[in-house]
Amino acid sequence: MPVDADFYALELLLDDEDRALLHRVRGFMEKEVEPIINRYWTRAKFPHELLPGLAELGIAGLPYAGYGCPGKSALLDGMVAMELARTDPSIATFCGVHGGLAMGSIYLCGSEEQRRRWLPAMARMEQLGAFGLTEPEVGSGAARGLATTARRDGDDWVLDGRKKWIGNASFADLTVIWAKDVDDRVKGFVVEAGTPGYTTEDLQDKIALRVVQNALITLDGVRVPEANRLQEATSFRDTAEVLRMTRAGVAWMAVGCARGAYEHALAYATEREQFGRPIGGFQLVQDLLVRMLGNITASATLCARLAQLQAAGLARDEHSSLAKAFCTVRMRETVGWARELLGGNGILLEHHVGRFVADAEAIYSYEGTREMNTLIVGRAITGLSAFV
Repeated sequence: MPVDADFYALELLLDDEDRALLHRVRGFMEKEVEPIINRYWTRAKFPHELLPGLAELGIAGLPYAGYGCPGKSALLDGMVAMELARTDPSIATFCGVHGGLAMGSIYLCGSEEQRRRWLPAMARMEQLGAFGLTEPEVGSGAARGLATTARRDGDDWVLDGRKKWIGNASFADLTVIWAKDVDDRVKGFVVEAGTPGYTTEDLQDKIALRVVQNALITLDGVRVPEANRLQEATSFRDTAEVLRMTRAGVAWMAVGCARGAYEHALAYATEREQFGRPIGGFQLVQDLLVRMLGNITASATLCARLAQLQAAGLARDEHSSLAKAFCTVRMRETVGWARELLGGNGILLEHHVGRFVADAEAIYSYEGTREMNTLIVGRAITGLSAFV
């Protein structure tokens, strides 16, 4: 029995070449990632041996044009994020941080020279990136709360502060750090690995996205040359432009996480027998499956329309925020129903669903909580800001 959850055939919106790339990503994830990922999830380690294969797929910086990047559509970019998360949300998050947040910051906020200097090697995954915005005490939701500082000293900038929950930071070659200068303006800086005063400490005992290496970054008098300041980043509006793009990607990841849980639950329902027949033949089980499929289909079609708005240059902050808020809530419901369908087996990693249930909790929160994204949409539809 097929377990494909593309019930409304959204893949047909892609041309043959892009659909072939999507299927190559699917094949890699199913053949190379799924057989080993539970072991890495349990150990909270990252499978570095997968990097050459991921690099060969050519999906880093997928929507950017030039600089060794593919220049593909927002729709394909989103569907690839969904496909990655369909097998493992941690690998999807790694790619989102590297190719979306880090490369996106340089592509959107860097000078021509900076794009030429860094993006080609990042597109080949010869240099890996991280993105440092969130902070331990104040978070990053409303940029005015940034406590990390940047002061000019001759030809350098001196950075001081801390960042938390920074994916890839412990092994990244380049980390984009966002900080405020003495005039209270937000600026972006590319900090290279090994810079004195820059240290990372992996966060321990996570219950979600355990494969992702999140770190606490400490910046103690870190000197960064002016040449490493992102030249087109002069305010939080520039940071928000990056987040608008990547928040849409997280909505697609939520669809992928839900879809992965659903497909494992559907396969289980066709194989698991009770009372002499597969449980998929019982009404209550079918009800759960249809609820899951409805959530996935509604979320995926919403994301597909958002990708069309992105392509037309019409996507605004509130569009990405609505997608992220809606899709992550539907994801949470869906993975819960998948776990319910499996009964006690739902908490065993060998059936995969339990991993999706846990990982969904991180996707639900990062790139803006439901509450924060709700307030962004609420401001857009009422014209009144509920932000303090």
